[in-house]
Amino acid sequence: MTPSATYRLQLQPDFPFSAAEDAVPYLATLGVSHLHLSPVLEAVPGSRHGYDVVDHGRVRAELGGEEGLRRLARTAREHGLGLVLDIVPNHMAADPRHNHALREVLREGPGSPYAHWFDIDWAAGDGRILLPVLAGRLGEEIGGLRVDGEVLRYGEQEFPLRAGTAGLGLPELLDAQHYRLCWWRLARTELNYRRFFTISELIGVRVEDPEVFAATHAKILELVRDGTVEGLRIDHPDGLADPAAYLERLSEASGGAWTVVEKILTGPEPLPAGWAVAGTTGYDALHRIDGLFVDPLGAAELLGHYRESASPAGDRGGYWKATVRRAAYRVVTHELAAETALLTRLASRVCAGDPALRDHAPWALHTAVRELLVRVPVYRPYVTAGGPRTESAGAALDATAVSEAKAVFTVREEASAVDVVRELALGRLGPGGDRAAFCDRFAQTASALRAKSVEDTAYYRYVPLISANEVGGDPGQPAVAPEDFHAFCTRLARDWPATGTALTTHDTKRSADVRAAVAVLSECPGQWSRLVAELARTAPAAAPDPQLAWQAWQTAFGCVGFPAGEQAARLEPALLKAVRESGLFTSWTEPDPGYERAVSDFVAAGPAAATGPVRALLEGFAGTLAPQVRANVLGAALVQLTMPGVPDLYQGTERAYLALVDPDNRRPFRRPSPDTPSGTPSDEKEALTVAALRLRRERPGVFGESGTYAPLSASGPAARHCVAFCRSGEVVTAVTRLSLQLARAGGWRGTELTLPDDGVWRDLLAPGREFSGGTAAVAELFAERPVALLSRVVPEGTAGPG
Repeated sequence: MTPSATYRLQLQPDFPFSAAEDAVPYLATLGVSHLHLSPVLEAVPGSRHGYDVVDHGRVRAELGGEEGLRRLARTAREHGLGLVLDIVPNHMAADPRHNHALREVLREGPGSPYAHWFDIDWAAGDGRILLPVLAGRLGEEIGGLRVDGEVLRYGEQEFPLRAGTAGLGLPELLDAQHYRLCWWRLARTELNYRRFFTISELIGVRVEDPEVFAATHAKILELVRDGTVEGLRIDHPDGLADPAAYLERLSEASGGAWTVVEKILTGPEPLPAGWAVAGTTGYDALHRIDGLFVDPLGAAELLGHYRESASPAGDRGGYWKATVRRAAYRVVTHELAAETALLTRLASRVCAGDPALRDHAPWALHTAVRELLVRVPVYRPYVTAGGPRTESAGAALDATAVSEAKAVFTVREEASAVDVVRELALGRLGPGGDRAAFCDRFAQTASALRAKSVEDTAYYRYVPLISANEVGGDPGQPAVAPEDFHAFCTRLARDWPATGTALTTHDTKRSADVRAAVAVLSECPGQWSRLVAELARTAPAAAPDPQLAWQAWQTAFGCVGFPAGEQAARLEPALLKAVRESGLFTSWTEPDPGYERAVSDFVAAGPAAATGPVRALLEGFAGTLAPQVRANVLGAALVQLTMPGVPDLYQGTERAYLALVDPDNRRPFRRPSPDTPSGTPSDEKEALTVAALRLRRERPGVFGESGTYAPLSASGPAARHCVAFCRSGEVVTAVTRLSLQLARAGGWRGTELTLPDDGVWRDLLAPGREFSGGTAAVAELFAERPVALLSRVVPEGTAGPG
């Protein structure tokens, strides 16, 4: 069953199945059709997210176990709701204490029946798997190791002992194991198992193996087949060896259950047409919706003010593409050094085994791997070794990338290593063995590199307009023209009508309402620049660097509505995370305590100040822009809820919702007070959300897979400020964009919106208001609020579609 709308709940020990069950009656009144649950399988004890699975065969006990999940499903069904589950096929927790499969591999080595579950390069570790778990070098930590029966303990961690080794002396015992305990810093260069991105605590799983797929999906498929679960959300498909084959197998096994994938599409990149899914989780829609409310000329001016104020180096935050490229080099040569070393070994073995490819030096192959990886413009190519050549895969490593990669070589003949690596990466040197392994691992490494260099580094270095720095976005071109938005929606309605759409997720760096506020700054770049200068003069503590200051003040402006007393507790962790991710002055692995203290002092005294002149300046400026922020918040919400696709609402976002990057956005869900009368909206955003969701539920034919999408045109001097579209000839959405510029230009001034025909249209957001005659004066349409949701009035005795 295709949902009409989903509602994401973040399950955790503080919000288990029983708490979700208590929220069901309220959620049912909103008008969603399905609850979208974060991962539910057994995870590391205490995990607050569930993506660190340790046992695919059990529903997590800390959440209430399988009975708790089934009880939640029954209660949801009684209220007309189904369940959608978030599943994690790519990785598990690398925790042998709780991960039985990994524990057996460590105990039995390559001969373990579970050894094929994981991508382990045994040869690179001299027959042992590297475990980077020690706080220091082995010589410094050996005193903290102790044998306890058949396990080796280190703090709270424990590792199984190889049979017959428990009685050995400690040095001999360590050398006798199928694993090597080592200093955590060695993971960067010596790790010999595939992990999730650069997180060594998460080990990759080989679900391309049919046996591994069956073992890791049995419980999920049981829940789907017996009707407990009706849909699936697939986490990080780009980490898989062959996403297309995995999704085809999953679709067959689940009976074609509605499935969306967390696929990050870059720019115009399309979702592969052959994937057996309904679409993405919605980051592509998020980028287009946000971009509608960004002024391109103002964003360009804001960029100039940012460069003048923050003075970033061109490749460290000054220019977007240069910043991405430098970040990519940093990640590929440091955080992903072990992964590039593996690719070099695989390429070297392929060349050594083929006389036609011999005599490429390992250093040349390594250079070619590095230079091509940093030039992949999307997350990864989709190709299998020996498989068909696809245009999209070739575009991922095009002639320009090859030419640029070769240019780093001094000797032209040595640059031919680039051609070998490209052909291997695109699967053109044949199937099987190291050729197939290289093709798979190049794609997997490319996706990790893209995520770490763009999402987790460049987004925190290039910060002229932080609302644009969201997964799937393009900070270098933050604005989306209405015609481009309409073209995108037209493609969705035609090709992926049941795809997911989103505005806020558990992974967004800022909630939609925070981004909507910050986007207004693109309409007043000069005012914002002057305010930043005044704030710098007023704040009692100076920022340790001007890039941080620019980002921190925008963050504070976007979160000016935080409840009193919460500013410091919520802004400081988010901004400390930002400077650690950027890696310019401090980082997670090489922290600078002095710099971080300066960050904390500055944030507490300035952006997070609860009272005083700084707070007064921020609140005063925010007050003058409140109508524009309101227009952006309501406009984005209504567009998402009525455009093609299945909208996913993140917990709490039906109301005003301000949140920053995790863990701030993953706090336990709180439903409205029980004292609030049932069905009473807490604010106008909730009233809008309820009206749109109930309309979707009542009119599935209008918004479903057979529904149509048609842009509507406004005419008049302010036409560019009105974005409108019609769904299936029955429902019209109209929103205001760039409302500050609109006000400065004198308002709507006779601008009219052409409606689909001469029928009568009722505004569902303003009872009693109707429009007829084929056109509507936009000033009248938006008289009460900057958005309108019109439904065709069906004459009595007739029935409309859906």
